[in-house]
Amino acid sequence: MNVKVIAFDADDTLWVNEPYFRRTEEKFCHLFSEFLSPHDIERELMKTEISNLGLYGYGIKGFMLSMIETALQITNGQISTDGIGKILTLGKALLNEPIELLEGVEEVLQAVHGKYRLVVATKGDLLDQERKLKKSNLTQYFHHIEVMSEKDDASYLKLLKHLDIQPHELLMVGNSLKSDVIPVLNIGGHAIHVPYHITWAHEMVENQVEHENFKSVTHIKEILSYLLL
Repeated sequence: MNVKVIAFDADDTLWVNEPYFRRTEEKFCHLFSEFLSPHDIERELMKTEISNLGLYGYGIKGFMLSMIETALQITNGQISTDGIGKILTLGKALLNEPIELLEGVEEVLQAVHGKYRLVVATKGDLLDQERKLKKSNLTQYFHHIEVMSEKDDASYLKLLKHLDIQPHELLMVGNSLKSDVIPVLNIGGHAIHVPYHITWAHEMVENQVEHENFKSVTHIKEILSYLLL
C-alpha cells in the first residue's frame, strides 16, 4: 500500500467504548424492569436511538436523551422526576468513564509516527470525542482530528480534500465494517478491519467484504506488516 495518511477510528479501535454503553443499558433496563422485560426495554431503546440519529447524531448526550424518551414511552409518561434524575446520573457517569487504551495501540502509533501522517477519523459528539482524546494522552501522535456526523462516502471525500491527498493514499483502520471499511473502499481508499469483541447492532453488516484494498487482522499490531516502516 503506497499510502501517505493512516486514519484511525477512535471508539473500540484506540480505546474501550462499547462495553461502557452496554453496562449503562443494563442499568437502565434494571431501573424500569417493573414495566417491561430487560430484553423488551433494550429493544425499545435501540429503536428510539436509531430514530433519533438524524436529530442528535452519535454520542453519549444523544444516548441520554433517547433513554429519557424511551422511559417516557414504556411508562406511558408516568416516569417521575427521580427517574429522570437517575437516567441523567447514568449518562454523566458514562461521560466520566476512564479512557482505557486497547492493547498494542500506543506501540503501533509509535511505530508509524513520523513515517505517515496520522489522523483520527471518528464520529460522535465533538466535545466528548475531544475529551476522550485529551484523556487518552495520544494527541501528540496525530496530525489532524476529524469528528464526523456520519461516516459515509461524502464525509471521507471531504476528509481527502482537507488532507490534499488522493483516495489510494488513505488507509483507514477501524473496528466497524459499516463505518470504517465499506465507505473508504467505495471511494478508492485502503481499509484494515480490526474487529472488537462487542459491536453496536447499528454498526453490523451481514455481507462479507471482498476487495483488493481490504485487509482484516485480529490485532491492531498486525497492521504493521502491511506498511513500509
